[in-house]
Amino acid sequence: MTRVKWMAAPLLTLGLALPAAAQWPDEGWEVRATQHAYAELLDALRAAVEAEGMGVVTDVGPTEAAARRGETIPGNRVIGVFRNDYAVRAVRASVPAMIEAPIRFYVTEQEDGTATLAWKTPSHVFAPYLDDGGEALRDIAAELDQRFAAIAERAVEGE
Repeated sequence: MTRVKWMAAPLLTLGLALPAAAQWPDEGWEVRATQHAYAELLDALRAAVEAEGMGVVTDVGPTEAAARRGETIPGNRVIGVFRNDYAVRAVRASVPAMIEAPIRFYVTEQEDGTATLAWKTPSHVFAPYLDDGGEALRDIAAELDQRFAAIAERAVEGE
């Protein structure tokens, strides 16, 4: 796994304003730099989600909307992923935990044209609800950790 730390300076040379120094949080995140172009990684991610038996529930990002307003920002897309059987199990374990579904992958375009894939691990996302959801929610999170890692591996490797 490659941990990616972005620096704002290279993007500022493109005329893009960012906060001081954007960095990925260390705790609870997985971040994979890739050699894929942004659109290519998005396609690979969507295919990997399907191949791993999950579903794309949401697919949104500000890049296209910004372009319609005359703004230019690097490719930026959030893909929400879940499946109904996990939803049923999760809501039975903890009603409040379902606010976190779908769990999201984040695809970002880098200055060199490559893309990064990032996500909060399901175990991190569901951690605040473990007192309510107990072992059942912990099991769901562990299963989803494995599925999300498998999806990422497929997408990054281009399988």
